Amino acid sequence: MNVIYPLAVPKGRRLCCEICEAPAERVCADCTVTYYCSAVHQRADWGSIHEKICQLLIPLRTSMPFYNSEEERQHGLQQLQQRQVGRLGRIVQAEEYLAEAQWTVLKSTECSYATNSLLHRNLGLLCMAKENHEEARYHLANDIYFSSCAFGTEDIRTSGGYFHLANIFYGLNKLELADTLYTKVSEIWNKYLNNHYQVLSQACIQQIDLLGKQFETDTGLDEAQEAEAIHILTTILNIRESTADKDPQKTVFVLKTLVMLYHLMMNPSKAQEYATRAFNLAQEQQLSVHEQNAIQELLSLISGEEAHSIM
Repeated sequence: MNVIYPLAVPKGRRLCCEICEAPAERVCADCTVTYYCSAVHQRADWGSIHEKICQLLIPLRTSMPFYNSEEERQHGLQQLQQRQVGRLGRIVQAEEYLAEAQWTVLKSTECSYATNSLLHRNLGLLCMAKENHEEARYHLANDIYFSSCAFGTEDIRTSGGYFHLANIFYGLNKLELADTLYTKVSEIWNKYLNNHYQVLSQACIQQIDLLGKQFETDTGLDEAQEAEAIHILTTILNIRESTADKDPQKTVFVLKTLVMLYHLMMNPSKAQEYATRAFNLAQEQQLSVHEQNAIQELLSLISGEEAHSIM
């Protein structure tokens, strides 16, 4: 059973969805440390990344217990060591699978750029899990190269490589490099979502719906891609907001990108939440009047559509 019972949650503790940060109602039954608001988001996360790292999250997200005696401490230490051995075993197993996949790709002369990209991305993530940053950078650089060949340098499918590479630089405290890559990722997603939104808007204007039905918005992404987009953009937003040398313009840019994403996902409450945050920040930091007006128009549009849907 992976449903969360509210009375079992310690008072004052807020459990949030891994994907959208909404109040969680479910927990992964395997690792018991990852929470979701719905089965849809749980399946999306499982298919995108969680399946690969499920058990690795347990020691990372479990707080160290308080031991009353040396005997309890020794017992706890033994359990921790057993978990670490299991974690290493899973990494070794993943390494074996990926080594076999890499050998298959090397032997084949017909493997696509996309396949090579996926292989190197997974190898990069494996190296990140092993904290081998140099090898991780090598594989992620290859991921970006092959993905660029397959889809283009500005494609959302290439942005994942930039994002993971940025995470490495951020962890190594190379903040300028990380910032450059985070900015590129944000711009790629903003451009994609904005273009998609404009296409749908034009379609609504040009077509006449005789039945008076509203045109449904759509991201053009599958569940796993939507989950990845939310994860990437919320991670960048959190970093933007936590960095000592904050750049409000960049933060507002990510917030506006999240507004478009949630609007296209037909989640008006989330879209309005991020639009409100963007508008308040723009006012507080005295950004340009043009910027404030643009956000205000977006906020009014979302509020109007939400009110219309309720009616």
